[in-house]
Amino acid sequence: MPLLEISVVPVGTGQPSFSSSVTDAVRTIEERGLNYQVTPTATVIEGDLDDLMEVAKEIHQNALDKAASRVITNITIDDRTDKNLSLKKQVDAVKQSLR
Repeated sequence: MPLLEISVVPVGTGQPSFSSSVTDAVRTIEERGLNYQVTPTATVIEGDLDDLMEVAKEIHQNALDKAASRVITNITIDDRTDKNLSLKKQVDAVKQSLR
């Protein structure tokens, strides 16, 4: 299952904080029933590629609609064909390597 990392930076809101944009993004992800993990600098979502692209588009548009005069959205997609990916498997692999 593909993983999509998304980071949205609203510009021109008059505020240095954008935690409300992260909260809005997480609500959008939850409404679609997708599994996700928030990190300090981005949010990682797992799901079908079409669903991931649609939710990324919606998150970006929502940030524009919330009075930002500019929005910078960075997306990274990790999609393997040789084995299944998941948030849990990726994190567990790193933890296992640390032992």
